[in-house]
Amino acid sequence: MTPTFDFEPAAIALETVVAGIADDQLDAPTPCAGTTVAALLDHVLALTEAFRQAATKESVGRSTPPAVAQDSKLPGDWRARIQAQLKALVAAWREPGAWEGETEAGGVREAALVMAVIALDEIVVHGWDLARATGQPFTCAESDAAILFEFLRETPAAGTPGLFGPVVEVPADAPVLDRVIGLTGRTPSRPA
Repeated sequence: MTPTFDFEPAAIALETVVAGIADDQLDAPTPCAGTTVAALLDHVLALTEAFRQAATKESVGRSTPPAVAQDSKLPGDWRARIQAQLKALVAAWREPGAWEGETEAGGVREAALVMAVIALDEIVVHGWDLARATGQPFTCAESDAAILFEFLRETPAAGTPGLFGPVVEVPADAPVLDRVIGLTGRTPSRPA
């Protein structure tokens, strides 16, 4: 049997942060260099749909990378849309077939299990980014943080161009989420 996990805790954490974002915070900077809250929300809209399609395999052979652009075209119903798309993503990955074979998202083809972990990374890390940018708390299930730590632990110190900046050193006894955040090139102690 293919090992799986449930996206619901991560989706709820991101949904909670999104619901707490005020309209006057949309131009605020995020921990993603040069990216505003609005631009990151626009990216979240794209990635939640892309990873739902990865679960259903409908994106295979036709996916394109979800961009993070400063000239965000954030729709007026972004809160409701992100909430609905997160629920659809959770439901799609609860189907047994989602975890089988290969799939595609953002122009990248991987084993479905790897793609699921990449989706989890996007949801958790961007949830953290948005929480920090808007002064909100952020929660992450320990099991999700552990999955992401295993996935990211071999990240090169220089980072991964186009994905993560240089690794930020975090003490080995820090909470697992802090170590995950450091591996993505972000400073976990950045104030909320």
